[in-house]
Amino acid sequence: MEKQDWTLAQAATNFLASLTQQDRELVQQEVNKFVRWYGMERRIDRLAAQEVASYAERMDASSANVSKRLEPVKAFLSYAKKEGFTPANLAVHLRVKKRSPKQGAPKKRHVEKLSLTPQGHQELKDELSALHEERLKIAEEIHLAAADKDFRENAPLDAAKEHQGMVEGRIRQLETILRSAVVTNNQVNTTIVALRTTVTLQALPSGEALRYTLVNSSEANPAKGKLSVTSPTGKALLGRRMGDVVEVAAPAGMLRYRIEMIES
Repeated sequence: MEKQDWTLAQAATNFLASLTQQDRELVQQEVNKFVRWYGMERRIDRLAAQEVASYAERMDASSANVSKRLEPVKAFLSYAKKEGFTPANLAVHLRVKKRSPKQGAPKKRHVEKLSLTPQGHQELKDELSALHEERLKIAEEIHLAAADKDFRENAPLDAAKEHQGMVEGRIRQLETILRSAVVTNNQVNTTIVALRTTVTLQALPSGEALRYTLVNSSEANPAKGKLSVTSPTGKALLGRRMGDVVEVAAPAGMLRYRIEMIES
């Protein structure tokens, strides 16, 4: 099997096997959480940089040890690049947004009405339904893990609770979005890149073809080719025309794309 065809679970198993027993015990829990979140059977070479970047955002950014908990995942992603499992080092995209101490507790923001396509609205409803089902499965996992009375080193219980927190956070986010969403069927102008247009890009100079649909941040899902208009790439594309070359500043360096096609 080519290394590019390996799953997340296979790559993680190799990574953990390369460590000493002491180091493995320190990092195994966080690496397993990462693998479970994106799917054990997911091909590791198909992980997108924006997906990896969003992983830290799904964690509790107010927790003081988030950066420390991400270190094992960074080490795993760096190992994946070194061993040829991924074409790029995705670890550089795994960062926690720091909040200035002067900001204090976050203030409640006014929830604006979001414009969603019928398809986007239905996909969010489907995701919410799936998460409600997953919530029940996680509760069962916690019940089974809690049956082990030795809570000192109960990694399955800790992992299940962490997963539960991430799922509950996404459920609350989706419920808020759907309560305020406005479904629209407005016609899309395909002469320029705008919200709800689908853009085919060619990465320069590699020639890699990419295809994204520009959506609101609430609909964004890079794994499904849905790119937020508020993301660095989304901002760079908005208002541009077919044939334009855009540049996007990324942690790994400046990325350049040529717009090959704009569709509704």
